[in-house]
Amino acid sequence: MRRFLAYLLLTGSRGAASRLRLGVYRFLGMKMGERNRIEGAGRVRRCPQIQIGSHNAFAQGAWLWPNDVDYDGIRIRIGNRNYFNRNLMIDAGGQVEIGDQNMFGPDVYITDSNHRFGPNLAPGEQPMDAGRVKIGSRCWIGAKVVILKDVELGDECVVGAGAVVTKSVAPGALVAGVPARSCGSSSSTEN
Repeated sequence: MRRFLAYLLLTGSRGAASRLRLGVYRFLGMKMGERNRIEGAGRVRRCPQIQIGSHNAFAQGAWLWPNDVDYDGIRIRIGNRNYFNRNLMIDAGGQVEIGDQNMFGPDVYITDSNHRFGPNLAPGEQPMDAGRVKIGSRCWIGAKVVILKDVELGDECVVGAGAVVTKSVAPGALVAGVPARSCGSSSSTEN
């Protein structure tokens, strides 16, 4: 009985909250498949600009953040069976596309745009340059990774914890560091 109560109070209530949250997002225009989970304390805006496949899990603190302007297309497109650990942020001014069966560690930041800089304008007044980020399928993205504008990660690549990815990564590659550099291939690593 104690286990059942613990499940109901600690786990079951989060599941109910996630289903309610997903229902609200769907009502507000987000396109999504079935059996997704988004835990609390995150933020979502511009729901019609987000498309999520099926069987995805977003842990506590996920921010899905398309540019806050009217747009008729999809800025954030996520495939199926991805796991996003806590405190993920996807900041999309252009387009961010994520394939299937990826794992993302905690505190990952993905952005497809950056501010310009120059004289005579305050930082907040500088225009943005939007681009694109594409993440393939079956990738493993470590904790505190930053993925920047115009990067494409090929299928089955591994990005080491704390890496800042500024250039595209070949399928099956293993990269780490700031900026991220090749460390070999993911197929040559041992478990």
